[in-house]
Amino acid sequence: MMTTIDTQVLDQQARDILVANDRGGYTIPTAGLYPYQWNWDSAFCAWGFSTFDLERAWREIEMLLSGQWSNGMVPHILFHQDDPGYFPGPDVWGCDGPIPSSGISQPPVAATFARKLWEKDPDMAAPRLADVVRGLTDWHRWFFRWRVLDGMAFLTHPWEAGRDNAPDWDSAMAAIEPVGVGDYVRRDTGHVDPAMRPTKADYDRYVWLVQRGRRLGWDDAEMARNPVFRVADPTMTFTLLRANRDLLVMARASGAPCDEIEGWIADLEAGAAGLWNPDIASFDSRDLVNGGFSGCLSNASYLCWYAGIDQPQMLDHFRKLRGNCRYPIPSHPLDSPRFEAKRYWRGPTWGIMNTAIGLGLEEMGHGGEAEALRAATCELIAAHGFAEYFDPTDGSAAGGGQFSWTAAIWLAWASPNARRA
Repeated sequence: MMTTIDTQVLDQQARDILVANDRGGYTIPTAGLYPYQWNWDSAFCAWGFSTFDLERAWREIEMLLSGQWSNGMVPHILFHQDDPGYFPGPDVWGCDGPIPSSGISQPPVAATFARKLWEKDPDMAAPRLADVVRGLTDWHRWFFRWRVLDGMAFLTHPWEAGRDNAPDWDSAMAAIEPVGVGDYVRRDTGHVDPAMRPTKADYDRYVWLVQRGRRLGWDDAEMARNPVFRVADPTMTFTLLRANRDLLVMARASGAPCDEIEGWIADLEAGAAGLWNPDIASFDSRDLVNGGFSGCLSNASYLCWYAGIDQPQMLDHFRKLRGNCRYPIPSHPLDSPRFEAKRYWRGPTWGIMNTAIGLGLEEMGHGGEAEALRAATCELIAAHGFAEYFDPTDGSAAGGGQFSWTAAIWLAWASPNARRA
């Protein structure tokens, strides 16, 4: 067991990481590897800041929404300042938003964490609530126009799910021939061991999809005419469903119209059944271009509870996993031939995914499982630091260090002191 002094020291280290990665109203994930504002990272960071600086936490959300496009989309990266150490930068994306940005979005967790900020101090939130609700509603409306089919949210680029190189996309990615992608210089492998990052074959396809989007002017209608990568995904579907539940609560409080949001919730609740793969008895990704499930029980599959969907068979998977994995929840099963313990989303455990899953477990009445996951995540971070992600077999740190969202979820959820924050 950790002593009170240990947890206080770790709490302070986590606060120091967030402050060190603050760039004047937005937080970078970590210096060097990720020098800009990332969409879902920022939402988690806001929650972390809220444990000691609520005004700064709100600023994070507002800075994220300041990059919102006129069509409602909130990009997955906002390039607030140029940094030649990152590829692909704004010159590669060629977007025309209010702030230089990427041309795709990311899992819409911002409404969920905005609600948490609002609930901490409704009076402080009152002057900004209407604007935040309006911006989030416009973003969610964009999802329903361009990223939802039959009640399932899908992605048009692996980066859009946040789970870049997950085995879920292997088949859909293999169908892409990255002809003419040209030469480029990756920067990520200069900061992190290449064995922990996506392969060159993956990256060629990532860049090819970016180049295609740029050729089409990032016009959603044009890109949808002949889709080359369109995968319905538990990450996007479950985070969007949860975000709409939280947005609805804030919309009611602000006096905003709610009928549209209620319709979105009903649509996703019905559509989630389309992600159930009976062959593996799990929620799974589906290739909407070439057909078929990916056959992947991923950590995203367990986000069902976070979305408010209880599923006994997923609980069975979770209980079995606790017995054969020291540091759950791996991003891909340990017994899969595609499992790689340290390669990004092909095996490692991610604190932010554990947090969302743990929140969902507790809210759905599975308190024992929620506490077990929180305790395992607490032990993992306490023993191995504030890394980007971790080897699920031995807990060793992987990816970037001094990582903002790991510090944030420590402060708001994993730390033994979090419930008193």
